[in-house]
Amino acid sequence: MTDQQAGASDQPADPGTGIALDVEDDGRVGIFDAHHPPSDDRIADCVHCGFCLPTCPTYVLWGEEMDSPRGRIYLMKVGREGRVELDDTYVQHFDACLGCMACVTACPSGVAYDELIEATRPQLERNYTRTPADRAFRQLIYSVFPYHRRVRAASAGGWLYTTLGLRALLHGSGLAGRLPARLRALESLMPPIRLRELASALPPVTPASGTRRRRVGMVAGCIQQVYFSRVNDATARVLAAEGCEVVTPRGQGCCGALMLHSGQEPDALDKAKDLIATFEAEDVDTIVINAAGCGSSMKEYGRLLADDPEWAERAKAFSDKVRDVTELLAELDPVAPRHPIQAKAAYHDACHLAHAQGVTAQPRKILKAIPGLELADIPEGEICCGSAGIYNLVEPEPAEELGKRKAANIASVEPDLIATANPGCILQIRRHLDADIPLVHPVELVDASIRGTGVPAQRTASRWPALAALAIGAAGVAAVARRRSA
Repeated sequence: MTDQQAGASDQPADPGTGIALDVEDDGRVGIFDAHHPPSDDRIADCVHCGFCLPTCPTYVLWGEEMDSPRGRIYLMKVGREGRVELDDTYVQHFDACLGCMACVTACPSGVAYDELIEATRPQLERNYTRTPADRAFRQLIYSVFPYHRRVRAASAGGWLYTTLGLRALLHGSGLAGRLPARLRALESLMPPIRLRELASALPPVTPASGTRRRRVGMVAGCIQQVYFSRVNDATARVLAAEGCEVVTPRGQGCCGALMLHSGQEPDALDKAKDLIATFEAEDVDTIVINAAGCGSSMKEYGRLLADDPEWAERAKAFSDKVRDVTELLAELDPVAPRHPIQAKAAYHDACHLAHAQGVTAQPRKILKAIPGLELADIPEGEICCGSAGIYNLVEPEPAEELGKRKAANIASVEPDLIATANPGCILQIRRHLDADIPLVHPVELVDASIRGTGVPAQRTASRWPALAALAIGAAGVAAVARRRSA
């Protein structure tokens, strides 16, 4: 698609045929509705220099201009001008974007691609009709994953599915390989689960060791508190050891990151408001999060709710308090002694920590403070692993290519363990890594160093298939729908 193809006349035209498009004068901006379309000023910031291209995962894979940040910004431009149709091809170029924000880091002109893509995705969800199968799969994700109680229920059903031998039957018969790509990805990405962890939860208050230096509110997360409860436990222990009183409100819900990154704007903002209200009641100095994707969204609440008179100031106050746990630990002068961990650790930069939040030095600082730990950077560290929220579920083929690429780069440095600050990255890398190398959150290594326990042990329980989770999740959605219609 080029400017010449788009035509030079004042009348909007189809870029392929030159035929004028029927753009109604109803407040719409080209193919977009009037509610926060991608900003023309932000689009104009792009000077088409191409510095973003080698950092964009999809451009690296395919070499297709329209699957690069520069190309997608051009698509936003012609979309605003009404010179393109909102069809399958147009939408797929944006669906293929991982939202990793590596282009934001690489751009010398300061183009806010993060704001542009987060304005474009809701437009697509409101104005484009997906296929019934696509809508059903996405709705299943939105109806289960942001609700930790539903995730626990699905996990219990999945554990039973495995225990009864049905998973072994599925794989032994070869039927697992015949599943649709999205279901195969979901099945293979799910982590091991132990029943005793399904009921685990942090206490409402974890007291500081010694003199209290700070009162910290902790976001427990949705997937995090079910599948990665050990990370939450380590976070609370480390912060307490460093003199923080840790408050974990029992009533907290999802931060809305999954919805925000997928264009489900109303649900995302509702969840953001609920979380803000929950932590306002706790009077904390800092709000800490140990999942990079969640943290990047929470830091954006102030911008996302800026035009809401009731919530604008409250959202900004909340966002100003948010810190990734590695940021907070880097800010605090350590008081808890560290014991040696004799190991070589490969550190993988989670995209929503490094690119979306600009947090790269802090995780390395706290890891380098562990005696005996050797830290190794990974080749192509700026390229996403392919996790990207729900990307590896809805776009499984490119996600698999990126996952294998990342796993190979990690293996090339021959580490004893891998550290990364996002649960999705851990699941994605574990899936594609051939070697049996432990994957941990950086805070787990700090916790192990403070406690003198060595490298954190890995779970050995069998992975459960997602088919059980899908069945339970679908049943739950149907039950909710029935109650609402009653």
